[in-house]
Amino acid sequence: MKECCKCCKKHEVSCPIKDCKHWINYGDDLNCTLIAVDTHGRLTLRETADRLGVSFVRVKQIEDKTLKKLLGDNLFLKRYLFRDKD
Repeated sequence: MKECCKCCKKHEVSCPIKDCKHWINYGDDLNCTLIAVDTHGRLTLRETADRLGVSFVRVKQIEDKTLKKLLGDNLFLKRYLFRDKD
């Protein structure tokens, strides 16, 4: 975890650095995505939408677009990720 997050968590204060790439407007998690993940573990799409103040559908659209970019033409990775779980 980054030093700034450790400091905020130690002193239980919200992150004052709004231009930090990990900053999020969610005071319950001290305005830090790293603290949110460290505290709660993986978040659902709905939890992510609530924290970002956007709709669940928009978060799903972003997830789909990101996966499409990451997977690209990598057939091996697609087969691995989307294989039957039997």
